[in-house]
Amino acid sequence: MNTVVTALPYFQEQAERVASAINAEFIPYHSGLFSELYRTTQRIVAIMAIGIVIRNIAPLIHDKWTDPAVVVISPDMQYAIPVLGGHHGANDLVYLLQERCGLTPVITTATEATGREAVEVLANREHLRIVNTRSTRQANASVLTGNAKVYRLPGPGMVIAGSGVSFLVADGPYSVGIGCRLGTSADEIVHAIHSACETAGISQEDIAIYATGGIKTHESGLLDAVRTLGRNIIFLNHSDLSEVAPPSQSAASRFGLPGVAEPAALAVSVHHHLILEKQIYGNVTIAIAE
Repeated sequence: MNTVVTALPYFQEQAERVASAINAEFIPYHSGLFSELYRTTQRIVAIMAIGIVIRNIAPLIHDKWTDPAVVVISPDMQYAIPVLGGHHGANDLVYLLQERCGLTPVITTATEATGREAVEVLANREHLRIVNTRSTRQANASVLTGNAKVYRLPGPGMVIAGSGVSFLVADGPYSVGIGCRLGTSADEIVHAIHSACETAGISQEDIAIYATGGIKTHESGLLDAVRTLGRNIIFLNHSDLSEVAPPSQSAASRFGLPGVAEPAALAVSVHHHLILEKQIYGNVTIAIAE
């Protein structure tokens, strides 16, 4: 994980020591540095007033799942403060700074501050991927109230759940959305997935999860296809599918949906980016997102 430490000229010596302690690169602060680092660096540590950092990163903030972790060290070298991405590397980084530099972590994420484990922390600890990232706000809120439960399903299998349930699966970069007509056979669905992967230039082994609409829960061909593929499938409700605006028009609009394959793939993806827009293979539609 690449990390950059930066500081105002007055604190360069301290910054170089910190960079050495955590195996990071030191780059002196200059105007425009945060813009240069923001899309290429996973973790940024700044020794300067927190206001300087906030003014620099505010116009750059886009998505907590892709933004870098940003930590500020107080100029007196006493405190390490996660400013951005607490659950996405910043909290871990301040604990590392505590261990190696003797700094005091200032944790403000509610779950950690109250001694509970956030969904993102659980996923990181067990090397899992959260496929429906929009769910974590509700899931973490239930963690805070003590109402969250963790269910472990060995799979392969199918899961139907509401929007406040986070799905954690063995990591893989791609998500596949599937739409199919009533009564489509498992063989046709499996063949369509193989064809889509070939078109996208990806390996089927790199698929983390399959997803479709809740209306498909009784499609025996789809269920059998997923069992054959040895993966899990998520059935998404109307509200989850409707949150995503897909690029392609769909016949699902007659059911009040923007689509099935593309919205499903996007809803359970990490970066919400289609690498393969909806493709039609006979009675099956497939879209792939990362």
